[in-house]
Amino acid sequence: MAFFDQFKEQCPDWECYVDHEFVRQLADGSLPEASFKHYLQQDYAFLIQFIRAWALALYKSRTLGEMREAQAGINALLDLEIDLHIKYCREWGISESELTALDESAACVAYTRYVLDCGMSGGLAELYAALLPCIYGYAEIGQRLSQQDADKKSIHGINPYQSWIDMYASSEYQAVAEAAKAKFDQLCMEAAEPQLAQLQKIFNTATRMEVAFWQMGLDLS
Repeated sequence: MAFFDQFKEQCPDWECYVDHEFVRQLADGSLPEASFKHYLQQDYAFLIQFIRAWALALYKSRTLGEMREAQAGINALLDLEIDLHIKYCREWGISESELTALDESAACVAYTRYVLDCGMSGGLAELYAALLPCIYGYAEIGQRLSQQDADKKSIHGINPYQSWIDMYASSEYQAVAEAAKAKFDQLCMEAAEPQLAQLQKIFNTATRMEVAFWQMGLDLS
């Protein structure tokens, strides 16, 4: 079993994360629009900090190959993903000026600063342990929801959130998640037992932060 799969199996909150009520309501289209829009706005704030984390991955890299991997992540986020997110938010009636002016929720601040702290105080392995629940979790959720709703219908007819599901179920995103998983496994192979135990703690905490991020979307705070 790959290291990542072991970490996931030993994480007590993984199922709470990938099968959260927010996710269930996304799947059947019943999620209130206000909750989704609040989530989208906070996800923009999250992406800004995520870019900083990848920049930290570049700094923490030990080889030219790792530097190039981190640079590719930064470029993808700055040159593509953030613009796509802004465009997607616009489709939901959220302007770019609204996004740049918004206040980060407590859940977003806690999660993103935790990730950055893990990277600052540790190495590349610690940073990946904090990032992987997000990167791979969304891929798993996208795949699950896509399989559950193959005919793209919801209890309300066409699911208004289907494009979000399709994005994370796409082969492109699945490939990104698998690459990150493979890199994490490589880093874990080089780690001693005490470090692996610490990485599991980081992974577990980041997963709890993901649960709180979904709940933030439902609570609108």
